[in-house]
Amino acid sequence: MRFERSHTRRAAFVAVASSLALLATACGGDDGSGGGDGGSTGGGALEGRGPITFATGKDTSGNLTNQVAAWNAQHPDEKVEIKELPESADGQRQQMVQNAQAKSDAFSVLNLDVVWTAEFAANRWVTPLPEDQFPDLGKLLPSTVDTGKYRDKLYAVPVTSDGGLLYYRKDLLDKAGVQPPKTWEEMVAACQKVKALPEGKTIGCYSGQFEKYEGLTVNFSEAINGAGGVVVGDDGKPNVDTPEALAGLTALAEGFKSGFIPKAAITYKEEEGRRAFQEGNLLFHRNWPYVYALAGKTDGSSKIAGKFAVAPLPGLKGAGVSTLGGHNYAISEFAKNKATAADFIKFMSSEERQKANIEKTSQAPTWASLYDDPALNKQFPYLAPLKASIESAKSRPKVVKYGDVTTAIQEAAYGALSGTTPPKDALSQLQTKLSSLITQ
Repeated sequence: MRFERSHTRRAAFVAVASSLALLATACGGDDGSGGGDGGSTGGGALEGRGPITFATGKDTSGNLTNQVAAWNAQHPDEKVEIKELPESADGQRQQMVQNAQAKSDAFSVLNLDVVWTAEFAANRWVTPLPEDQFPDLGKLLPSTVDTGKYRDKLYAVPVTSDGGLLYYRKDLLDKAGVQPPKTWEEMVAACQKVKALPEGKTIGCYSGQFEKYEGLTVNFSEAINGAGGVVVGDDGKPNVDTPEALAGLTALAEGFKSGFIPKAAITYKEEEGRRAFQEGNLLFHRNWPYVYALAGKTDGSSKIAGKFAVAPLPGLKGAGVSTLGGHNYAISEFAKNKATAADFIKFMSSEERQKANIEKTSQAPTWASLYDDPALNKQFPYLAPLKASIESAKSRPKVVKYGDVTTAIQEAAYGALSGTTPPKDALSQLQTKLSSLITQ
């Protein structure tokens, strides 16, 4: 999962339209689903066969066209056309929202960030999916299936998952005689030992994704969860003005202040950080599984091929906690040929297609069995820590106003990391802001 910076903000009319849709939902039923078995305001049941479209972000993996071509070869009368949306996650969401508000049938299947399910379901922009028509759900990692549900109803099927991993320079840690760190304190100590080596003098210690964009929400959440805190509690209420959250955010802020995290990292998204790691400029790097294949390339594009390894994320006092990422496929409420759309989702989420995808892209599958596949484990030795990362991962806030919530988190976190707002003040202000945005 990659998130790109967006300068866009939700326009006022979008918020108004969303509120009106939610009001209609509240008045029309008790579950917000808009109806029963696949039926609701404009879409009806999963009926109709013929060509469909697949709205998705820019395919940076280079393998999506192969996956869709496999479907098209088997279904010449029900072909799928890829509608490629902007690379930025916010840009993708904006176009999908606009399409839904116009009740357009231009998009059939939507490739949703896992955290968008609540918003799209509550607004009746996606069609409820009868679980009995998706029998493979029980074979997927439970945490990934949960991301496709809203108020216990299925609205989307997980096709890829994601968990944060700690990439590290195994060659340098071995030479320094230290083990991969399990805590932040161990990571700091390991870096000090490596920097005492002649070849480690100029290397940066650590970076994640700290630019003001969705990736910062992910990294902020991991810092809070890894310190024993929460962003939103089990009761659905924000709870960031706590000693645990302060400890987590302070650790990141102090990292920048001390130089443990290079100053340049305040501009890093996934790709900037990946390139810094591949150039040999970072000892530790938090990123998603897709980095493994690229950093391991032996075509000259990576200076660390054969020199790095992967470990679980460290926490403040113990094991870290990843933020759950990934993508789910849903059917637009306003789409035609929903029977074809449903079958396309089953095809793309199948074990066969997910195996073919990880073999080409190193993207995390949702099928539990693939993490135990001997051949895949030989090709991707990070699968065991990745499975553990996903199984213990925490979701970002599952809220209807997610766009506003993540913007508030990014503003608060960026202020603390850039040194303009003390962490305690940033969290206190964030608690007030989230309390106004998250209502039950």
